[in-house]
Amino acid sequence: MAKTVIKLGVNVDHTATLRRARGTDYPDPVVAAMICEYAGCASIVAHLREDRRHIQERDAILIRDNIKIPFNLEMAANKEIAAFALKMRPAQATLVPEKRKELTTEGGLDLGKYYKKIEGTVKKLQDKGVIVSLFVDADKRSIESAKKIGCDLIEINTGRFSEAKTTREINRELSRIKEAAQLARSLGFAVAAGHGINYANVRDIVKMPEIEELNIGHAIISRAVYVGLVCAVEEMIGLMNNRK
Repeated sequence: MAKTVIKLGVNVDHTATLRRARGTDYPDPVVAAMICEYAGCASIVAHLREDRRHIQERDAILIRDNIKIPFNLEMAANKEIAAFALKMRPAQATLVPEKRKELTTEGGLDLGKYYKKIEGTVKKLQDKGVIVSLFVDADKRSIESAKKIGCDLIEINTGRFSEAKTTREINRELSRIKEAAQLARSLGFAVAAGHGINYANVRDIVKMPEIEELNIGHAIISRAVYVGLVCAVEEMIGLMNNRK
């Protein structure tokens, strides 16, 4: 039986973070996206935040126009960002929660409190031919709510797993992710995962055959400082597809 290949989506946000640190026009996340495509990743991810702290509209448009693999736009269910996404029509949009002062996304979407708002945004994007994913925590209620909303796929938040320190905590979070992935697959979802995954902990996540795609950014861009972006992407793909 042939081994299932797990796909890698590379998030290029932090090339833009570095650009912003000195107020220059480099490094360009568009160029980074093209290099990652050359290195063999399956998709490019970028998060257009409300505060525009890294990725800008210009970046999103040029990434979409200059790669042949799918572009996955991460976004909040915010009217302004949604209007932009509806106009530019990325191949995929992943709805994520967003807080102005957070360093990075802190958890999955609250599909109870913001159900109607998220549902409306999902439908508008789908009407424009955009595949829509929801970034959710590894719990039954969130996944069942995502099914009711009618999104195309889900991305399971691996943040708590990546931050776990003890073996007990790590195993507990892995069990939660495994159960969530199995439930999602049983409901007909394609399953992605991401947040805090790096070159060490990825080995545990890829043992789960239910997970078809990983979206990874910070670890790859950080690794690229030492070995270059092509090598950093190739190394991650190699680790991801050694499911032992």
